[in-house]
Amino acid sequence: MRAVVVTAHGRPPAAAGHPDPAPAPGQVLVEVTAAPITPLDLLCASGTSYFGAPALPYVPGVQGVGVVREGPSHLVGRRVWFASTAGMAPGDGGMAELAAVAPADLVPLHADVPDPLVAALGLSAVAAWEVLEARAHLLPGECVVVLGAGGVVGQVAVQAARLLGARRVVALARSAAARDAAARRGADEVVALDGDEDPAALAARIREACAGDGADVVVDPLAGVAASAAVLALAPGGRLVNLGSSAGATLTVDSAALRSRSAAVLGYTNTTLTAQRREQVLTTVLAHAARREVDVDHTVHPLSDVADAWHRVREGTAPDRVVLVP
Repeated sequence: MRAVVVTAHGRPPAAAGHPDPAPAPGQVLVEVTAAPITPLDLLCASGTSYFGAPALPYVPGVQGVGVVREGPSHLVGRRVWFASTAGMAPGDGGMAELAAVAPADLVPLHADVPDPLVAALGLSAVAAWEVLEARAHLLPGECVVVLGAGGVVGQVAVQAARLLGARRVVALARSAAARDAAARRGADEVVALDGDEDPAALAARIREACAGDGADVVVDPLAGVAASAAVLALAPGGRLVNLGSSAGATLTVDSAALRSRSAAVLGYTNTTLTAQRREQVLTTVLAHAARREVDVDHTVHPLSDVADAWHRVREGTAPDRVVLVP
């Protein structure tokens, strides 16, 4: 089969011939139709992740979309989304023509949503929705602030906040393209980030944009200065949920700001989700996508373009989520 193959840690992979997967007992064989390049794929392939350096060569791809070709009769022919531990544990992932997958890692697809969009949404959309609904417990009428709002998590969070009843949605993003993406997804106000701003000054801008006592919920995939400022901008009872560190490894938490407002800083990771909850959330998001209430910017590339696409994702020059198709 044709596949994306990592042969050296830290270098872009290439499309090449690779042995067909041999499903282990209990696994199914999926004919892949779309697979995204995600930050987790890049981290694992770098050889520097907390999972350890993966054995080489291997096929990356921690998630994908396809059709079950071999397995139990009730699954054969089903269109599915799937998760993979490629790069985190021995074995190959979804960036290939075929993938071996455990049934527990399959989510049957019912919504009429194109496979590349399903792939682009995937676990990033699950994280955005779960942060708002289950971790922050967003209440109708609250103000939601989304940091890094031009990325997939950010774009979905802007739309999900509205669907879950937010009174006002404020988006923060650095580039003009990212700010435009957030505005197109329905943010009431978009605030520019410059990376060097004083946290107190940025906090004042966030509070002003919320048009109230401050931010009730902050979706934070960034950490760094923006998150430190957002802590200062929390309203009484406000919750900041961190789910990434793309702008820095740390954020500063002002103790007095938390205590005086009975606010909270929380963490989130998709790895704590049960397979049942993951399926429930993804199914919900895709139902909204089928009604054109949730969408994300994405670009579709053939597997043969992976080296260039991977490089652009790694360097931050890809304008949107990259999805590979065999």
